[in-house]
Amino acid sequence: MLLLAAGCTAQPALDDRYPVKTIAIDATNLTVWVGDQPSSRQRGLIGLVELPRGIDGMLFVWDSPGSRSFHMTDTLIPLDIWWFDSDGALIGSTTMEPCRLAPCPAYLSPRDVLWALETPAGERDLAMGAILSTG
Repeated sequence: MLLLAAGCTAQPALDDRYPVKTIAIDATNLTVWVGDQPSSRQRGLIGLVELPRGIDGMLFVWDSPGSRSFHMTDTLIPLDIWWFDSDGALIGSTTMEPCRLAPCPAYLSPRDVLWALETPAGERDLAMGAILSTG
């Protein structure tokens, strides 16, 4: 019975939720989910208690640079967000805390960005100016 209950609450398999891609930030390779559609960017990592094995984070991708805002409504794990400009350079980061009650704080990009990467809080130490390569 315990196995059945555990199976009902299992995290999604590696490729169930979003497309998977390997990216590089300088010499660090990461396997990430990709959110490149409005619906996937809106859903993000909401409701997950942890990332599945083999997924290092989620890369949010836009068609053009712009000011971006994230919130942690119904997100259960603390996350670091890494902001990358249109040249792929890391221009800022912050740690975002889970938020279950509105109003939740907004986390704003320091300036226009083309990509944002979410990783579990404290797992990465990326240097400002590091270059993102998507492939």
